[in-house]
Amino acid sequence: MLNIDVEEERKVILREYRKLLKKAKPFLKDGDAKLIKKAFMTSMEAHKDMRRKSGEPYILHPIAVATIAVEEIGLGTTSIIAALLHDVVEDTDWEIEDIEKEFGPKVAPIIDGLTKISGVFEYGTSQQAENFRKMLLTLSKDVRVILIKLADRLHNMRTLESMPRNKQLKITSETIYLYAPLAHRLGLYAIKSELEDLHLKYTENEIYRDIANKINETRSARQKFIRNFIGPIESELDKLKWPYTIKGRPKSIYSIWNKMKKQNIPFDEVYDLFAIRIIVDAPVENEKAACWEVYSIVTDFYKPNPDRLRDWISTPKANGYESLHTTVMSDKGQWVEVQIRTKRMDDIAEKGYAAHWKYKDSYSNPEQTRLEQWISRVREMLESNDTNAIEFVDDFRSNLFSDEVFVFTPKGDLKTLPNKSTALDFAFDIHTEVGAKCLGAKVNQKLVPLNYELKNGDQIEILTSNKQKPSEDWLRFVVSSKAKAKIKDLLKEDKKSAALEGKEIVFRKLKQMKIDPKDEVINKIRAYFDEKTPLDLYYSIATGKHDPKLIKRFQEEVLTEKESSRKRINTRGDANSFEKELKKVKGEDMLLIGEDMDVVDYKIAGCCHPIPGDEVFGFVTVNEGIKIHRTSCPNAPELLSNHGNRVVKARWTSQQEIAFLAGLQIIGTDRVGLISDVTQIISSELKVNMQSISVDTKDGIFEGKIHLFVQSTKHLDKLIDKLKAVRGIVKVNRYD
Repeated sequence: MLNIDVEEERKVILREYRKLLKKAKPFLKDGDAKLIKKAFMTSMEAHKDMRRKSGEPYILHPIAVATIAVEEIGLGTTSIIAALLHDVVEDTDWEIEDIEKEFGPKVAPIIDGLTKISGVFEYGTSQQAENFRKMLLTLSKDVRVILIKLADRLHNMRTLESMPRNKQLKITSETIYLYAPLAHRLGLYAIKSELEDLHLKYTENEIYRDIANKINETRSARQKFIRNFIGPIESELDKLKWPYTIKGRPKSIYSIWNKMKKQNIPFDEVYDLFAIRIIVDAPVENEKAACWEVYSIVTDFYKPNPDRLRDWISTPKANGYESLHTTVMSDKGQWVEVQIRTKRMDDIAEKGYAAHWKYKDSYSNPEQTRLEQWISRVREMLESNDTNAIEFVDDFRSNLFSDEVFVFTPKGDLKTLPNKSTALDFAFDIHTEVGAKCLGAKVNQKLVPLNYELKNGDQIEILTSNKQKPSEDWLRFVVSSKAKAKIKDLLKEDKKSAALEGKEIVFRKLKQMKIDPKDEVINKIRAYFDEKTPLDLYYSIATGKHDPKLIKRFQEEVLTEKESSRKRINTRGDANSFEKELKKVKGEDMLLIGEDMDVVDYKIAGCCHPIPGDEVFGFVTVNEGIKIHRTSCPNAPELLSNHGNRVVKARWTSQQEIAFLAGLQIIGTDRVGLISDVTQIISSELKVNMQSISVDTKDGIFEGKIHLFVQSTKHLDKLIDKLKAVRGIVKVNRYD
């Protein structure tokens, strides 16, 4: 039993609460401290008997969330109160009306936005996606909901250690899928980087530890390099009329890992491990001149790479980020990224949206409110989007991480669109009617098609026709959320009228077969015809894509199946009900699945080909039982984020020798006998069966891809080590 020192806990709670008040003190107005105390006491009382998984009193969580909101995001009194109360309605008898009565009309809507929806959800959506949608819709009213949610998520990720493994995977997948991109888009770079690093820590712990250790090992060498690098320029910077500071910032662990993966290089070959940041404390009217003056000083001493100059001062990013980036060659022959910005710009880069409000009065032109322009666009997109929750979250998410392209209207107005936007995206950005009737465009006076990809600096004139109508094809090449949502809406109107006819046909057929057309039956028919939604099913029947007579065959094949096919587990229940079903099914395989770690039937997912030794999870599919995925599978974040209730625990046990398919990529310098040496190690020495081998040589460089059967990750690692030792081979990597 847990021994609790009540007095000690009380001291800890008070200490954390006082720390929060100290952080908030600079901006508290009359009566604010009293309101914060009232919120703290209310939260204390509401959560008095609750503990976190770590065993600590639950109240420490809301205090920590409020502290992050103040210290790391820069929010004020209303947000502190909302953060302290954010779980009260969800976890206790308090209602939103009670919050409004006690704390006023500003706090209540924020708490409402943070409170999860409960209940049963229709097929084809998920509780998580519905909650994401509810929270995102609050962007229309109050951005603070999302900022507090990010503070809540950051604290949960910082304290994820004590959670069970399946919960860790679910929470960390939601984080990388939605919350890190949201933090990025709202300009909270420090929070975004920490969320990404923590995601890597809980999904690829060995990789995370390895990179973290290497960063620590190279710290003193890095600091020495930075001192030598800034030495020559400091005397010139001292002559500036504005104070300045210089920081050396290492790249985040996650971005180093991404670079290693993308470029297929080891840690030692990641040269831009850090950036040097020069921050000038100049007034708003002199900011631009001050930054270019610093740039001039840096490039007097070091040669810049002209292809790597990024001017986000003249045209800030859509999330308001402003900075001047250049990459210069050091005297040690190493490329170094130098970021030049003012104190205001640095504040906005660290604290994002909240910092915008702090500096709002000093803005001299509308270009500097770009983040607000983006939020207005998001509001428009959110309010007009009536797709199902999963589709809604996907559409929203697709625009979060994209870079921007800057283009001009015929009158010279600057428009910012997501990278890879087309002429059609631009048309919808101007107006829905313009997009719906868009025939093509003139770019820089030349005629281009709808799918022309916009480039920075393009000037675009849209050509329209009343005879033009949107088509499904348009969805393949538009990238902006606004264009996608509007095209779907327009298509849906056409589709709905056709689908009504299709629905009548389906219902008539079912009536003839004396089958009640309830939701369960319609969803089985939908799955049988491989359509995503009932609307798609009715539309495809109405347009002749599927023959209605096949419904008869569906009855024979599906509805008459005996109960013995219980291996197809009902995917609409929760994880516990799946696991009860799983216990009944026994097999002779190597995976332990479910809460009680039973042996059940499963299939290996083709997207990531897990093998024994990989960390894995089970996912209950609609028609194929349980599929096993690696936790690092590219599809894992989406599956775990949107369908957490269909995820079951799974881990390997090494009782049998079963062969699993894995892929290896081998790169080296070509020589006579190289392939013979490779196949000798695989087939003879390690007795591994190959499924296929393909080899390509060009200009003396050899690249081979081998599919082979191995027993486990240990077996595969041993093989990789042996292959690396072959003369001429430079790299050996596993690939999916």
